[in-house]
Amino acid sequence: MNVGLMALITLSFGLAIALTGWIQHRFKTQLLDLPNDRSSHSQPTPRGGGLGFLIAFTLTSTAHWGISQYTTPPNLTPHPGYTSLVLLPLAIVGFIDDRSNVPAPIRYLIQLSAAGIAIISFGLPPIPALATPLTLLLTLIGFTALINFYNFMDGIDGLVASVTALQLTFLALYLQQPLWWLLIAALLGFLYWNWSPAKIFMGDVGSTVLGASIAIALLNSPQPSQLWTALPILLPLIGDAIYTLTRRLLRRENIFQAHRTHLYQRLQQAGWSHGQVTLTYLLLTGIIALLLPTLGLLGSGLSLGLTLSAIALGELYLHTQNRPTPSSSS
Repeated sequence: MNVGLMALITLSFGLAIALTGWIQHRFKTQLLDLPNDRSSHSQPTPRGGGLGFLIAFTLTSTAHWGISQYTTPPNLTPHPGYTSLVLLPLAIVGFIDDRSNVPAPIRYLIQLSAAGIAIISFGLPPIPALATPLTLLLTLIGFTALINFYNFMDGIDGLVASVTALQLTFLALYLQQPLWWLLIAALLGFLYWNWSPAKIFMGDVGSTVLGASIAIALLNSPQPSQLWTALPILLPLIGDAIYTLTRRLLRRENIFQAHRTHLYQRLQQAGWSHGQVTLTYLLLTGIIALLLPTLGLLGSGLSLGLTLSAIALGELYLHTQNRPTPSSSS
């Protein structure tokens, strides 16, 4: 890692702290998230803080891109300009949605547009076994699914920001994509304000951008084998999202209706602190990050088994917590 990139990483961290603090002060009344029966917080808290780390990341990645045109530092991968083109429409509609609700069809249309821009910019993922139309369809579905899954999981202090920072650290190293160091630094700066007890939430402007960033990283996998072995790093977050979605479908619940039934939310409702839940998801992500590069496909299988076991243990714990207290005999 060259000195210029290290300086920009430091700058990204500092900018994220400063910008998020300014947003927290500037929009503390316009973007206020008021607690309701689905909230995991009890105090009115501003949202839209994701704009802070997004601006810090965009400024520093653009600066590196501009410098590289006149000097000889290595170019960042993925391409910063194309990455910004994908993230910009998501950030705009996310910020608007944080201020006033945007209809779901419009949000999904923007997500599909962002996925299309990503495919045009970076190409389809390296999956030679699939026909091109099927690869295109699966990529569009997968890209938009990640955007929404990361949005769904952003419900308690520090969870999505910290776990995504760890996932991006793994992907930056494993897929050799140094661009993400600038976003990782920005996320760490944002966590100064977002760690429990959070003074600001990232909002849709942040969570949708992070889901898309993960999708872009996977889309730029150098080889098919790296794509498949990198996927399990997402399991702690998307595993909860997919499990909850499946559980609600089996119960014939309206999956488009807002709820508080994700595993992380139910653990928090059972008495776990925001920090305890977040650290648990971080620990699981960290173990998977160690398994994948050392054991390859075997590590992928173990990661899946570990995630399923963690979900089962979570359900067992919640079942015991909800069990009626035995009455004493007279």
